[in-house]
Amino acid sequence: MAYWYNVNTGKVETDDTKSRGEIVMGPYDTEDEAVRALEIAREKTEKWDAEDRAWADSEGED
Repeated sequence: MAYWYNVNTGKVETDDTKSRGEIVMGPYDTEDEAVRALEIAREKTEKWDAEDRAWADSEGED
């Protein structure tokens, strides 16, 4: 079973109760991961931003 995080309600949903696609994040393997959806997204964004900065810095090196 997949779990989804509803960004409007802040609640976890399952495949059986899933709202429209544009208001849910997921799928997640566990309910705990779905509860942490916003935190996980923030962590991934910060990681990608750091990688982008490192890549940009390396482009300036000759």
